[in-house]
Amino acid sequence: MKTPRLILKPGREKSLLRRHPWIFSGAVDRVEGEPADGGTVTVSSSEGRFLALAGYSPRSQLRARVWTFDEREAVDAALLGRRLDAALAYRQRLQIDSDALRLVYGEADGLPGLVLDRYAGLLVMQITSAATEAWRETLIELIAARFPGQSLYERSDAEVRTLEGLSPRVGPVLGEGSWQTLIQEHGLRFHVDVATGHKTGFYLDQRDNRRLVARHAAEAEVLNCFAYTGAFTACTLASGARRVLSIDSSAEALAMARENVALNGLPEAACEWREADVFSELRRLRDQARSFDLIILDPPKFAPTPAAVEKAARGYKDINLTAMKLLRPGGWLATFSCSGGVTADLFQKIVFGAAVDAGADMKIVMRMGQAADHAVALTHPEGEYLKGLMLYRAG
Repeated sequence: MKTPRLILKPGREKSLLRRHPWIFSGAVDRVEGEPADGGTVTVSSSEGRFLALAGYSPRSQLRARVWTFDEREAVDAALLGRRLDAALAYRQRLQIDSDALRLVYGEADGLPGLVLDRYAGLLVMQITSAATEAWRETLIELIAARFPGQSLYERSDAEVRTLEGLSPRVGPVLGEGSWQTLIQEHGLRFHVDVATGHKTGFYLDQRDNRRLVARHAAEAEVLNCFAYTGAFTACTLASGARRVLSIDSSAEALAMARENVALNGLPEAACEWREADVFSELRRLRDQARSFDLIILDPPKFAPTPAAVEKAARGYKDINLTAMKLLRPGGWLATFSCSGGVTADLFQKIVFGAAVDAGADMKIVMRMGQAADHAVALTHPEGEYLKGLMLYRAG
């Protein structure tokens, strides 16, 4: 059967010639044939030149995602298996000091819209593209063959699925029993609930940054904002923090954060917990003339789409400005953005504006990003979503 064709407008093939894996609706001139949702299409230039084989998404502005740029390579289970094996081989070479890591990271591993994470003995799958949704059952079989006897849970509930015209799907796929587990990271242990936790259960992308930030925690009074289940809290306490104030809007997350502190034998007496809106609480701390030696700002995604970037920029500036006012001279600010639409350059400009308005003399000590198991393909810079700055406040 002839493969349907996606024919681009004149001059719109440039990104594909640079091997960028996304095709937006505005670049498409016409579709020949009747591709199914997620079905494979041949992508051609306006002159008829072969460009790629891609998975079709008729309801998304991101109209197709490339499977391969090789016309001789069939899009089938064998291709998916090779891509999965290559992704697993790469993670083995990293020798990560944790039993929790990202095994597959979408386009970076040639499996567009697929995330596969491992938390000790539990696997978690997330599908965010129509292209991969069409191969869901095949992927489950391939994963099961490579991890015999291990349980698999699906967390395909990310907002981006709605942009693909896909409904959320959450629940057990393989195995049964508890969907909570314990993981270890750099000598510390953490509770993870893959069924109800943020993302797929834990912020694996911050693994290296937790260790970097904790280096500045000895004898420090720490403020951990958007604390979630307390990974930064535990890391700073383990590095000798004198006191840590952890703020999050979720009572359930803070309860698990307390459990993680106890699990690692860390001093509960050194902890202060506040269930509160971080924006409001930062202003309250400012009005109380509180100050800290180390402040961590690790907020959730403020800009889920490019249209939300302007509003997100105001939010990032707000929390950074107030945090700088709370930071003692000689103190450290670790500030992050996980919004894909906010570039590293824009994020630095936002933080610069906050420093000017706060009247704070801040220095960039280090730039931080996502951990190595979230590696970014050079041909797909959109995969680099996590930006972080370690800042020092001069006297």
